[in-house]
Amino acid sequence: MLTIIAGIIMLGILVFIHELGHFAVAKLAGVKVLKFSLGFGPRLVSRQWGETEYMICAIPLGGYVQMLGEGSEEDQPLTEEERSRSFAEKSVGRRLAIVAAGPFMNLVLPFVILPLAFMVGINLPVFLDQPACVGYVLPQSPAAEAGLHRGDCIVAVGGQSIISWTDADKALLAQAGQAAVFDVQRDGTRQSISLAATDSSAEGLQALGLAPFQEAVVGALSPGMPAQQAGLQVGDLILSVDGENIASWYDLKAIIQQTGGGSQKFLVERNGQQLEINIVPARSDGGSEFLIGITPQTETVFKRFPLKEAFSHGVSRSRELIELTLVFIQKLVLGKVSSRNIGGPITVVQVAGQAAQTDLASILSILAFLSIQLGILNLFPIPILDGGHLLFGVFELIFRRPLPLRVREIAQQVGLLFIVLLMALAFYNDILRIFAGGQ
Repeated sequence: MLTIIAGIIMLGILVFIHELGHFAVAKLAGVKVLKFSLGFGPRLVSRQWGETEYMICAIPLGGYVQMLGEGSEEDQPLTEEERSRSFAEKSVGRRLAIVAAGPFMNLVLPFVILPLAFMVGINLPVFLDQPACVGYVLPQSPAAEAGLHRGDCIVAVGGQSIISWTDADKALLAQAGQAAVFDVQRDGTRQSISLAATDSSAEGLQALGLAPFQEAVVGALSPGMPAQQAGLQVGDLILSVDGENIASWYDLKAIIQQTGGGSQKFLVERNGQQLEINIVPARSDGGSEFLIGITPQTETVFKRFPLKEAFSHGVSRSRELIELTLVFIQKLVLGKVSSRNIGGPITVVQVAGQAAQTDLASILSILAFLSIQLGILNLFPIPILDGGHLLFGVFELIFRRPLPLRVREIAQQVGLLFIVLLMALAFYNDILRIFAGGQ
C-alpha cells in the first residue's frame, strides 16, 4: 500500500509539472484558465481561486487545464472582453506555445533535478565503471546459446569499442532487434561472437543472461525464511555448501536445489572466522524451486559531486536518457523491439513507489526518467495528445487556415481509439508482469 501511495504521489508531481507548463504559458498569453485539475473523474478536492477552479480528482492517471474557448462548456456567446481572453482567438503561435509548454516542462525537469541528484550524492554499482567481464552466464539465455562464457571480457559491441559495463549497455540498445556482434577477450585471444536478434538487447547485458562477478556475500535476509532462522547474517561470505566450493553468488541456486529440500551445511566466513550453519531450504510458494531467503550484497560507491561537475553530469545524463528513449521508440515503431516492453500506469506506480522508499537521489533519478517518458509520449503526433494539437497548429500556420472541423473531429476519434488500445495493451502487459512473474 505504501508503494502505491508513494507511486501515485510521484506520478502526481509529474502531471502537476506538465499541467503547470500549460497553465503558466496560457496566463502569460492572456488566456483565461477555467480549471486546473490533477486527475480525472469525480472531484475529491475543489477550490476556486480567482477565475480558476483548482481540483484533485479520483483517477490519478493524468490531468488537464481547461481554458476559455477551448471547445469547453460555454453555452452563452462570449463578450468582447472574454473573446480577447479566449484560447481559440489567440494567434497560432501563442496557441502552439501553450500546447507545447506541457511536454517542454517534462523534458526540462530532468535538467533541473538530475544535477541536484549528483550534488546530494548517488549510490552507483561499482561494476558499472569496471571492464565488462562476464562473471556468470544464465543457462539457456541468448548469451549462453551464442557461446559466451564466464571469464569473457567484452571489448566491443557492433564494432564500437567498450571499456565498461555502462558502455556495453549503451552500445547494445542501438543493436536491439538485430544481430549483435561481440568482440571478447578469452584466454588471451580475441574472438567475435554473434548473438541472434533479440528484444532483450534494449535492456542491456544482464537481460541477455550476462552478469558481472558477484561474491557470495549476503546482502539481505527475508524475514521468517530458513537462512534467517538458521542464523545466517548480513555480510556473511558463503565459502561452500555441503563441501562444494562457492566461487560466486551464481553457484548457490543450483547447489541449493540438489538435496530437494534436505538439510545443507553452509560454511561461511564472518568477521575473519569460519562458521558452519545448517539450513533446510523451503519450497517457493506455488513453485518447484527451493529457497533459503537471501539476496546478494551489491558493492556500490557513493559519489557526491561539486556544483559544476554535478551540473555537467546531470545535463549529460538527461541528454542520454532522452536519446535512449528516442532510440527505443524508433526500435519499437520499426518492430525491432516487442510491444511487451510497453509499460502502463501500474508499472509506473510500482517503479515510482519503490524509488520513493529509497533515497533522494533515486527518487530524483526515477522522476527524471518518467518525466522524459511523459514528455516524449505527449509529443507524439496523435490527435488528443499535445503532439496532435501541435500538428493541427502547424497545418494552420503553413496553410493559413485551420483544418476543417469535421476532419479534426474524425482525427480526434481515431486518436482516442488509438490511445484506448495503447492503454489496454499497457494494462495487459502490466498485469502479465504481475501474474506471470515478469516483475
